[in-house]
Amino acid sequence: MAGLLKALRLLGDESRLRILRLLDREELSVAELQEILGMGQSRISMALSQLRQADLVELRRAGQKNLYRFSGDETVAGLLRKSSPELAESREDDEALRLILKKRKDRVRSYFDELAGRFGRDYVPGRSWKGLSEMLIKLLPPMRIADIGSGEGTLSLLLAQRAEQVIGIDNAEKMVEYAAGIARRSGVKNVEFRLGDLEELPLPDASIDLALFSQSLHHAIHPQKAVNEAQRILRPGGRIVILDLQRHAFEEARELYADVWLGFTQVELLEFLRKARFRSADVTLVHREDEAPYLETVLAVAEKPAA
Repeated sequence: MAGLLKALRLLGDESRLRILRLLDREELSVAELQEILGMGQSRISMALSQLRQADLVELRRAGQKNLYRFSGDETVAGLLRKSSPELAESREDDEALRLILKKRKDRVRSYFDELAGRFGRDYVPGRSWKGLSEMLIKLLPPMRIADIGSGEGTLSLLLAQRAEQVIGIDNAEKMVEYAAGIARRSGVKNVEFRLGDLEELPLPDASIDLALFSQSLHHAIHPQKAVNEAQRILRPGGRIVILDLQRHAFEEARELYADVWLGFTQVELLEFLRKARFRSADVTLVHREDEAPYLETVLAVAEKPAA
């Protein structure tokens, strides 16, 4: 009975309860718990120490890593599982755990992340980012694309090589004029640039096959509204692609680049997509800068239901 009472006292703290819920599902390191929970290392280490003393958590050494897992009995495990509906953060914790496990399994991704870090540093005849991007664009099927937050129109003009039509939308009048001028002088007929807000797109319902936010969502005052608008203009079965910054602490970006948001976590992007009723969402960290401020790029892709 004394052991159970001690366990119940520890479970009265929400932080320890969230940690135990996660460790009941998967072995995790302190760093992984930090990433999932957004808590400091010392706070998590203290909680783990208390839980180990109560025999609710055990430690396993795996190479250079310390992995923690739940070691309580079925009574405590049952209490943990019943607590989920009452924890406001349980859904976000579960989504973040899923992303952590995906990273572990993605050994191929790790290999190419390492390769990407060397790409362009060593001379290899005929190999360039421009060549790769041109090749991939040629593989796109003809479709109607909305480049939301198109800026100077560089991406819109690249996509126009294969697209049926590209509509670039930006809320800066001079940007729209500049991009339209380049398209006109280049003789590109299937691209159009429109003045419009990310949260009120100048496009009819169900008129687009691909809605693209390329480093533009963090400029939206209400990013959820912008994602909802993308859902509105997409045809059933159409896709949304969001390429943006992982949440960071480089505050200078607000003044330097007029950023409204300092990026988004992968869980936040998943939540935007879920609330907008997208399905088959996939969110992946695709790039890490190796110089200060060490910004990271995250890619989110999802589909509008066919019915």
